Amino acid sequence: MAQFTHKRVDTNGITMHVVEAGSGFPVLLCHGFPEIWYSWRHQLRALADAGFRAIAPDQRGYGETDKPYAIADYVIQQIEADIVGLIDALGIERCAVAGHDWGAIITWHLALARPDRFERIIALNVPFQPRGDVKPTDRFRAVSDGRFNYILAFQPEGVAEANMERDLRGSLGGMMRNIAAHPEAIGEADLDVFVEAFAKGGLRGPINYYRNMDANWESTPHFAGKKVEQPALMIVTDKDPILRPEMADGIERNVPNVRKVLIEDCGHWTQQEKPAELNAILIDWLKRKFT
Repeated sequence: MAQFTHKRVDTNGITMHVVEAGSGFPVLLCHGFPEIWYSWRHQLRALADAGFRAIAPDQRGYGETDKPYAIADYVIQQIEADIVGLIDALGIERCAVAGHDWGAIITWHLALARPDRFERIIALNVPFQPRGDVKPTDRFRAVSDGRFNYILAFQPEGVAEANMERDLRGSLGGMMRNIAAHPEAIGEADLDVFVEAFAKGGLRGPINYYRNMDANWESTPHFAGKKVEQPALMIVTDKDPILRPEMADGIERNVPNVRKVLIEDCGHWTQQEKPAELNAILIDWLKRKFT
């Protein structure tokens, strides 16, 4: 079984903690909120054992990676520069990139911004959303069912992180298990890893990603009408209460080379709830030849 290698890599003015396994065609794995590299633990080994070089960083603000303070330090262009600098430092010219939750938002951005570097695109739970005419927070306020109220609650500086950090284990455990179809997939030892990471680093950096959603929209008017042309894999789950599978309906209009796969009996934490099913899908798709 492949072993994990931990590295510290200088990129874009920060030092990033990265976990690698295996060799071969590189697959970059981008985690979401509130996670770290550890959420990809099952995929790191499976991809490495299948002949790939699996790479899972702690994103800016997370885990053992540096945590700039300012909200503006978490705009999407900084995150893009972190990742491009990371693959530069690792000697990688082109790779596949996979993302879950916020990592999927980053992945879709990279697909549009740097198609020269990211030649295969994998998104878990979050479908591609073409740039609209309304800024994100206004769009979320118009949602009547309350699904996106947590994004609005994250906007005031310092409030959400202070509330969550008062009882970090309760906050993280409740958040993760309440939107899982299989809460037992995140056991007490797994929760220990996440709690320790955020106890050390806090939640300001991770929540700052949400505080830049309008800024990211305002800085990317050139993405309007742009399609993702690379081969793409869109994985949805039937029991994610936040990111419902029907949100990916019609994705083919803007991602013409997409393959869409539903994982059944799975909640939000796809990599951790259904690792065997996900690993089989990833490996099968990555081994396909695309013209």
